[in-house]
Amino acid sequence: MNAKRGHVPADDDPATKPDDWDNAFVTHSTDELRKVVAKSHALGPNKNPTKEQVTVRYSPEVLAYFRATGAGWQTRMDEALREYVSGQKAV
Repeated sequence: MNAKRGHVPADDDPATKPDDWDNAFVTHSTDELRKVVAKSHALGPNKNPTKEQVTVRYSPEVLAYFRATGAGWQTRMDEALREYVSGQKAV
């Protein structure tokens, strides 16, 4: 068998060390295993997202301006839009 068909050479399969098994989970119960796997796939602390993902189109100039401000430009764009919205409500 060649590499294209999935053959793994013996030197590419290193022996495991005792520390490799420190976090291993051993069970004979499928239900218990399913629970552990489901828990590991659960969402993090932000289970209820505060933002919504959408597709929107902006002019190149607007995107260039915010992108030029560096990392976090999307958050700054959101803040600018929030400020605009709050100003509109006050009128």
